[in-house]
Amino acid sequence: MTSSARPANDVPARVILLTGPSGAGKSRLAARTGLPVLRLDDFYKETGDPSLPRLPDGATDWDAPGSWDADAAFAALTDLCAHGRTTVPVYDIATSSRTGAAEFALHGAPLFVAEGIFAADIAARCAAADVLADAICLRGRPFTTFRRRLLRDVREGRKSVPFLVRRGWALMRAEGAIVARHRGLGAHACARDEAFRRISGLRVTERGSVHA
Repeated sequence: MTSSARPANDVPARVILLTGPSGAGKSRLAARTGLPVLRLDDFYKETGDPSLPRLPDGATDWDAPGSWDADAAFAALTDLCAHGRTTVPVYDIATSSRTGAAEFALHGAPLFVAEGIFAADIAARCAAADVLADAICLRGRPFTTFRRRLLRDVREGRKSVPFLVRRGWALMRAEGAIVARHRGLGAHACARDEAFRRISGLRVTERGSVHA
């Protein structure tokens, strides 16, 4: 993966990792911030990848971290921080496959959001690379998350309705453990309004640093 370098006087960008259970409202909050948004769910592995984790019935466990290509996501993210642009996969969740690639650019923004259900899995690596501005885990009411997720997934035709209901019910029961895992990986767990305030505060701080 190659990118054209930023001018030498440009300040490298930093990332806000936004994670949380599927359906927690990450995409909506990310869009509300007005910052560039990198979709980490586009780094899912493809059907047929032998490293995909399996459920007891043999089906792919798409909610396990092993279904996501953390190395590729981290490489793209750090490339973006360093150069202001990178190449990302275009992923189709309905077919569990990559359908192409696209360029993603920050257009000079010193701060951006990277959102996805496994974002916290690379929080420590981002901190070690000195590109992490914050790691936030959205949390809410499990039934609200279940309803929002199901409506979205049915509307987008992500999988069959029976599969989505079974998956959604299991995720609702596991939501507390999912949030606890993200916290253990270094993400600050909070509701949407607090998350927005944290991000807004970072924007002010980053803007001041750039113009100092």
